[in-house]
Amino acid sequence: MKQHSPSPALAGTPHVAALSVPTPRLCISAVSGGGGKTLLSLGLGRCWRKAGLRVQPFKKGPDYIDAAWLTQAAGRPACNLDPFFLSAEKLRLLFADRTGHGFPNKETESAASAALPPADMALLEGNRGLFDGMDVQGSCSTAELARTLACPVLLSLNCTKMTRTAAAVVAGLAHFEPGLHLAGVVLGQTASARHEDILRRAIETYTDIPVLGCLPRQRRNPLPERHMGLATLSGDAFSPETEALLDQLAELVRGHVDVDAVLTAARRAAALEIPLPPGCASAGDVLYADPETEGRLIRKDSDFASRETFSITQATTPEVTAPYAESSRPRIGYVHDAAFWFYYPENLEALRRNGAELLPVSLLAAADWPELDGLYLGGGFPEDFAEQLSHSAAVRRLPELVAHGLPVYAECGGFMVLAEAIEKEGIRYPMSGIFPVSAQFCPRPQGLGYVEARVTTENPYFPLGSHLRGHEFHYSRCVGGDAAALPPASALTLEKGTGMGQKHDGLVRERVWASYLHIFAPAVPLWAPRFAALAATYQKERERA
Repeated sequence: MKQHSPSPALAGTPHVAALSVPTPRLCISAVSGGGGKTLLSLGLGRCWRKAGLRVQPFKKGPDYIDAAWLTQAAGRPACNLDPFFLSAEKLRLLFADRTGHGFPNKETESAASAALPPADMALLEGNRGLFDGMDVQGSCSTAELARTLACPVLLSLNCTKMTRTAAAVVAGLAHFEPGLHLAGVVLGQTASARHEDILRRAIETYTDIPVLGCLPRQRRNPLPERHMGLATLSGDAFSPETEALLDQLAELVRGHVDVDAVLTAARRAAALEIPLPPGCASAGDVLYADPETEGRLIRKDSDFASRETFSITQATTPEVTAPYAESSRPRIGYVHDAAFWFYYPENLEALRRNGAELLPVSLLAAADWPELDGLYLGGGFPEDFAEQLSHSAAVRRLPELVAHGLPVYAECGGFMVLAEAIEKEGIRYPMSGIFPVSAQFCPRPQGLGYVEARVTTENPYFPLGSHLRGHEFHYSRCVGGDAAALPPASALTLEKGTGMGQKHDGLVRERVWASYLHIFAPAVPLWAPRFAALAATYQKERERA
């Protein structure tokens, strides 16, 4: 095992194992949103994939849809990297894990992590403008993430009605903050060969940043758009035209960008050296550490039978003891269909690491689900399928399952189906009625951005008083029932965000949690072990009945 000197944070700790991540990497950024990042990222990802490279895509910030497109382009599951959710150390560990370098040596690597070979290239799509963050200091910006990963930046510059000023913009970005390497610029939306020539000569004259390509203005936007990013065209799945569209983007980029020079810039990035705390065998051990087991490590999926014993102390959840035998792993269904498909892969992985078996189920198909011990209702676009959901036998069965004690955890769109109804364009579509409220769809966003919240109601998923970080993006709003009685009964008090209104979010009933809040499991390490243990409790009750 390769050894390195401990980092300052681990000074005095002998023999600290370290990860060395040599993966070439590149961050695509722009001056602002709408600057061409996604088109360039998808085109490069597909281009390198067609050339035989294993491309690991990343998306900066909370995003399900663009991440799905990056996955489709690169042929490898995209991962979200968000400085709001994770510290710099954990961001590096997550990067190492997803690029296939999350283990100091192959002997400790699990079968699950070996499913994907190490990436040849990491491609990170930023969000908004390069230095745009949460405050005037640029906290959580794409630039901050690029520095954290020592990642070169390729700038996508929208040059509409601009010539010499482009050089001033590039020079300003290159020198605005120290520690950032602007490796090149791709000129976008150029109007003619003459326009391109002036831009190139201006940037070459006044800066030392190389121009690595020029994408001419397109008569129409080649990417379908929707209110939360790119449209997926047919719910959770991509339409048959998607592959052809991505191939077209690859041809566009290959024809107008020096793809080999861009790859060379990515390969100049030095290897990341990431120390591991003593006793940790992998990046995942740190990312998914379980605070309820007093720091003992959660084992890999293939090792779940060797987990330490732990218990949940909430009064609503009896004590549960692991390990689970192979034949008795608690089975958690997660609704994955055209209406519900917003899940971070890390959330599903966290549940597996805690011994749960995950089964995809649908609310749009027949209700002949397998026997479940828990149900995870993620986000999506239930408003697009409101009529179909209102006639769903699976939706009508939810109150019965809840009455029997089934643990149900619902986020955003999942909350909407647990309400009495979804109201859209003056039509009321009945839902499960588990909570005496309705989700009213609106023409503009009702909650958008990061959320910080304090848990204010006893529940089986989060300790009372704990602090949660997550995000929200919803066009619906929660209406009563007795709306005036909603805030005091809510599970969360928001320090940042909108939620269900009046700085409150979250409804709790028995073993059911429903909120607009989306969480990211590595940032909320208590969630997965509690959910898995709750499912195991229900499994034991079901077997005794």
